[in-house]
Amino acid sequence: MFPFIRMAKDVFLASRQPPLATMTETHVSQHICWPHDLDMWLELNNGRALSLYDLGRTAMAQRVGLIAVLRYEGWGMTMAGTSTRFRRRIRGFERFEMRSRALCWDDKFVYMEQSMWKKNGECASHVMYRAAITDKNGIVAPDRVLAAMGQEIASPEMPAWVRAWCDADATRPWPPMAEPFSHPFAAKA
Repeated sequence: MFPFIRMAKDVFLASRQPPLATMTETHVSQHICWPHDLDMWLELNNGRALSLYDLGRTAMAQRVGLIAVLRYEGWGMTMAGTSTRFRRRIRGFERFEMRSRALCWDDKFVYMEQSMWKKNGECASHVMYRAAITDKNGIVAPDRVLAAMGQEIASPEMPAWVRAWCDADATRPWPPMAEPFSHPFAAKA
């Protein structure tokens, strides 16, 4: 189940913090790995980690003023791609820090990075998201979103690793299975 109570708590806490001047500033939040976040190996479940990253992005959006603009304009935010790297385990009841920020944007998407940091200073995981703001007609250009936020600024240069991911992702076949799928146990005609 999605952590709605934690989301409400984190957005409330973010609303009490100083606003971020731009999307590229880093929002830092503190978290605990609770028993319902664990997998069968008693560590943070990878799916739950992505749900917890939602909390950091939403709190960051609150602090930068994006949530207010989304509500006012009737826009939504969706994820259009992700690349995740897990490197260290987070165990039950372990405290960790999450860092969230926008890296850059192009004519359609905002590229955000987030990371989870253990108390000993090790990075446990890192994720890059390609996000889109949408309205009833489709994708809203990031420049239009920034203008609505009162932040008419140019994107920082796209990091080489993000560009390489975009280039690799563009070669991915879509739809993913062009051939009809036949189940091995399906009745033969």
